[in-house]
Amino acid sequence: MRKKELIDLVVERSAIKKKDAKPVVEAMLAVLGEALADNRELNLLPMGKFKVVNEKDLGNGKMMRVKVRQVTPSDKPETAGADTDESDV
Repeated sequence: MRKKELIDLVVERSAIKKKDAKPVVEAMLAVLGEALADNRELNLLPMGKFKVVNEKDLGNGKMMRVKVRQVTPSDKPETAGADTDESDV
């Protein structure tokens, strides 16, 4: 997916004008790129959790290997007490 396609899909799903969506999408991509460059872990659900595994400096930039984990959405709503075991009650 290229940036143009991403902007078009954001416009389609959000019902905002392209001229309003474009700077927001570009700023978001810049922030995400900077976070990855700083080896920060990203936890952006529903997109997933991103972690830089290793990187290599090249002449014109960096090569990064990134691990991505996506959680399969469940049909059941999450409950506040999901961490408790019912047998302890």
